[in-house]
Amino acid sequence: MIKSMTGFGRSEVVTEERKIVVEMKAVNHRFCDISIKMPKKISFLETTIRTYLKKYIERGKVDVFITYEDYTENKVHVKYNRELAALYMKYFNEMADEFGMENQIIPSVLGGFTDVFTLEEQSVDEEELWELIKSALDEAAQKFVKSRDIEGENLKNNIIEKLDNMLLAVDYIEELSPMLVAEYRQKLTDKITELLGNMAIDENRIATEVVIYADKICVDEETVRLKSHIDSTKKILEAGGSVGRKLDFIAQEMNREANTILSKANSLDVSNKAIELKTDIEKVREQIQNLE
Repeated sequence: MIKSMTGFGRSEVVTEERKIVVEMKAVNHRFCDISIKMPKKISFLETTIRTYLKKYIERGKVDVFITYEDYTENKVHVKYNRELAALYMKYFNEMADEFGMENQIIPSVLGGFTDVFTLEEQSVDEEELWELIKSALDEAAQKFVKSRDIEGENLKNNIIEKLDNMLLAVDYIEELSPMLVAEYRQKLTDKITELLGNMAIDENRIATEVVIYADKICVDEETVRLKSHIDSTKKILEAGGSVGRKLDFIAQEMNREANTILSKANSLDVSNKAIELKTDIEKVREQIQNLE
């Protein structure tokens, strides 16, 4: 399956205690670049999340947004330090005895002293939290990958259509090349006849000139390589997987062959076809940039 590098996925997981929302979106990038924005409270999981998402993503600049609501934040535990309260009372009693005073400390006063009563937030079960976030990540990532698959299939069909047009252009150039040589031979013969009149024409000399000309405009190697590149591109697209880098290299090679054909062109028809070929190659390369 061919994947586009652009995609989007969203999920929302809600329990009695928490709510987690994950959104993922991506654009083209040469490598796998994952950026994560999340609340500070769960930032300790950032490395784990990034590593986990790489099983879904090979290339692309991916932005991940995670929102987290903890409904247990207002639930606190009151801790009574019995030993410390007893220690306070011991010293108050000693002070009362020492100064001949009545100890009038009541519980509400004692409770106001530091650390007799403390408020503790309930600890977060990190493993349980990770499992919840992982389920949200899975759902968002699966939707993200599906959107990439759909767009990737559309890109593949579009690229194959352009490759077929390129093949037609290459076939046309191949068919035209022998005709150009024949036309050159006839023009050369006519020109010499015009200059020499009834004098004998040196056929060997004409043949030599035609061979030199044919060698100069010959694009057989270029067209053969172009056909091979087009065929390879189709096979790679059909095989699927992460193909973007490989196809980008092949597109560069196709462009090089088209440039050579254009430089050798000694005919307006060949030049036009070579320009058309280069235009289609550039379009294919632009589409390939979108593939994972």
